[in-house]
Amino acid sequence: MLEIKDLSSISQKYKEAMETQVSSVNLTDDVVIPVDGPALMGVINLSPDSWYRESICLSVDAAVQRGRVLFEQGASIIDIGAESTVDQAQRVSGEEQQKRLLPVIHQLASAGIVVSTETYNVNVAESCLIAGAKVLNITGTAQNEDMYRLAADHDAAVVICYVAGKSVRDVQEIPIDEDPIPRMSSFFEREIDRAKSCGLMKGFIDPGLGFYYPNLKDSSVRIRYQMKTFLNAFRLRRLGWPVCNALPHAFECFGEEVRSAEPFFSVLASLGKTDLIRTHEVTRVAAVLKAMKVY
Repeated sequence: MLEIKDLSSISQKYKEAMETQVSSVNLTDDVVIPVDGPALMGVINLSPDSWYRESICLSVDAAVQRGRVLFEQGASIIDIGAESTVDQAQRVSGEEQQKRLLPVIHQLASAGIVVSTETYNVNVAESCLIAGAKVLNITGTAQNEDMYRLAADHDAAVVICYVAGKSVRDVQEIPIDEDPIPRMSSFFEREIDRAKSCGLMKGFIDPGLGFYYPNLKDSSVRIRYQMKTFLNAFRLRRLGWPVCNALPHAFECFGEEVRSAEPFFSVLASLGKTDLIRTHEVTRVAAVLKAMKVY
C-alpha cells in the first residue's frame, strides 16, 4: 500500500532532483509549458478500435467538436491519433491515417488550438505538420531522426516516448527493474542528443506508461510499475526537457468506475512533477489538480 512514508522516502533520497528546473516549450505565443503546474493534453481517437469509448470520434465534425470542447475544458494541447495502440487493433495504412487526421487538424489549428499528432509513421507526421500540427507525439523509434528533422523544419515540438521496440505496434518485453529511471534516462539522453543534432531544441520526454507490453499483462505488476514510474518521474527532468505522462486505466482495480482511474493517477503524476499530462478525462483531471493546488 502506498503511504506517506513512501513519498517521504523518495523525496529525501532524491532531494536535489526535486528542485531541478527544465526548459520551457513554446508552442505558440500563448501556450508555453511548463508554467504553473501540469498542463493537460486532451485525447481524440479517430480509430474505432480505441478502448476508451468516450474519446472515439468517427467523423470530422465529431472530432472537431470534441477538440473544441476539450480546449474549453482546459486542455493546452489536443492529441489526435488515427490508429489504436492496443495490440489487437487493426493496422491502419498511412494513407488512411492521413485521410482521417488532416481535415480535423486543419480545422482545429485554424481555430488557434494547438494540435499534436500521435504517430510512428514519418509520412503521416509530415502531412500533419503541413496541416498545422505543432507537436509530434512519436510512438516509435525506427524513424526518429527523420521525425526530429521534420519537427525542427516546422518549428514544432516532439514528445519522445519510451518504446521497447520499433513502434508501439511492434513492441518487445519491457524490462521490469526495481528502479526504471536509470534505464529510461539513458534512452532519453541518447534521443535528446539525436534530436539536438537534427536541429530540434524543444520537446517532452514520455515514459510510455500507456503502452501494451506482453509481460505487463499481470495487473498488479503493471500497476506497480506505473505507480513507481509516476512518483519518480521528476528524476528524468535532470535531462532538461519537461516530462509528459499518459494516464493509464487500471481496469482491474476500477471496474465500472474506470473513468475514475485517470484522475487517481493524475495525483501520482502531479506528485512526481509531471509537466504535461495526457488524459481522456480533461474535466475530471483538471478538477483534481485544482484541488491539489489549494493545499
